[in-house]
Amino acid sequence: MDNTLGLEIIEVVEQAAIASAKWMGKGEKNTADHVAVEAMRERMNKIYMRGRIVIGEGERDEAPMLYIGEEVGICNQENAKDYCNPDELIEIDIAVDPCEGTNLVAYGQPGSMAVLAISEKGGLFAAPDFYMKKLAAPPAAKGHVDINKSATENLHIISDCLNRAIEELVVVVMDRPRHKELIQEIRGAGARVRLISDGDVSAALCCAFSGTNIHALMGIGAAPEGVISAAAMRCLGGHFQGQLIYDPEVVKTGLIGESKEGNLARLNEMGITDGDRVYNAEELANGQTVLFAACGITPGTLMEGVRFFHGGARTQSLVISSQSKTARFVDTVHMFEKPKYIQLR
Repeated sequence: MDNTLGLEIIEVVEQAAIASAKWMGKGEKNTADHVAVEAMRERMNKIYMRGRIVIGEGERDEAPMLYIGEEVGICNQENAKDYCNPDELIEIDIAVDPCEGTNLVAYGQPGSMAVLAISEKGGLFAAPDFYMKKLAAPPAAKGHVDINKSATENLHIISDCLNRAIEELVVVVMDRPRHKELIQEIRGAGARVRLISDGDVSAALCCAFSGTNIHALMGIGAAPEGVISAAAMRCLGGHFQGQLIYDPEVVKTGLIGESKEGNLARLNEMGITDGDRVYNAEELANGQTVLFAACGITPGTLMEGVRFFHGGARTQSLVISSQSKTARFVDTVHMFEKPKYIQLR
């Protein structure tokens, strides 16, 4: 799967990023999302695979979506029955967020990217569009930190694992009212906090790379993005844990469903009988082979954003494979027409 789909999924996220970046700074977050969705769908439908969306986007805020259960791949092309034999194609489960950080794109802020993760059929956890308590940490802390421990305890563990003073650690937290006490505890322990408005997949990724100056992600964010983060962290050997949050009182900013009881019933319908279970990266992305790909839309810590020039654009992407145990940064020039020049930087 790595060899046959690696380049293809890079092109999927590149096309989504380019489409969305054209709306950067225009204040139209739904449009930026919609064009990314359509570009991602169009490119995926050219791939020789039988793909199924298990993590989609848009259900919560009624934005455009690649919906859960949607089938993608070459067999969805017009007249596909004339040349497509589904039985010969690999079956793939796909988790997508065509524009992670729609507000970041709309207002020209850093850190937005197009992301997806794939695995063989059944290899990705089909998370509901709930929230998820998350803990991401560097590979050195994998298996030592624990989401059930306090932030203070985990900071001491990360400090020991990285041989750094707690005062040298930076923790990313979503800037939400629900995190007021968490932020106070992190600061009280001596660590520094980087507040973000959106984009916690990028923050989780950064924990696995030395030099990003991000050492942990803590707090509650969207569950679908948690599965995508877990896929990347599994490939990178980083620590990731997630616990579904089904109680509207906990998140304070709205949740699918009207009540805690109703949400528990919905989980049961999905076959999730223990709503309080803590999942690790290997459980959320349990396939034999897992691939993750991302392309920067606006500039971020790991990747540049899309840079347009006359006749083309330049992108920077990241593709991570559990099979080849590689993390490749891919710098691509896209020539839409005959350019006057090629933008190097």
